[in-house]
Amino acid sequence: MILDSTSDTTLDTTQEAGQQTAQKANQQTAQESMITISVLYFASLADKAGCDQESIHIDPTTSLSDLFAQLDDQYHFGRCQSQLRVAINDNFAQWSDAIHDGDSIAFIPPVAGG
Repeated sequence: MILDSTSDTTLDTTQEAGQQTAQKANQQTAQESMITISVLYFASLADKAGCDQESIHIDPTTSLSDLFAQLDDQYHFGRCQSQLRVAINDNFAQWSDAIHDGDSIAFIPPVAGG
C-alpha cells in the first residue's frame, strides 16, 4: 500500500476543521443556554470586586448560593453567605430563590452607621 502524504495532510486538515466547527457549535449552544444577569455589589463587596455592578452569564440552574460562592472564589470577599442579605430585582430574597434571565442580584453586607 502506498500512502500519499498530501492526502494524509488534507485528511488531517479536514478533521481539524470538523473538530473546530463542532467546538464552535458546542460553545454557541452553551452560550445560548446561559442566562444574563446583573450583579450589584455594595460597600466592602464593591471594593473587593472593583466595581459596583457587572453583567454576567450563568447557567440557568445556578442557585444564589452557588453564584455567591463563584463570585467569592473570584473576588475573595472575606464574608460568608450567612453575613449577607441577597435581593432579586430590588426585593429581599431567600438564598433558595431561583434566578431568571435578566434578573438583578444584589449582595448586601451589614452596614453600620451613626
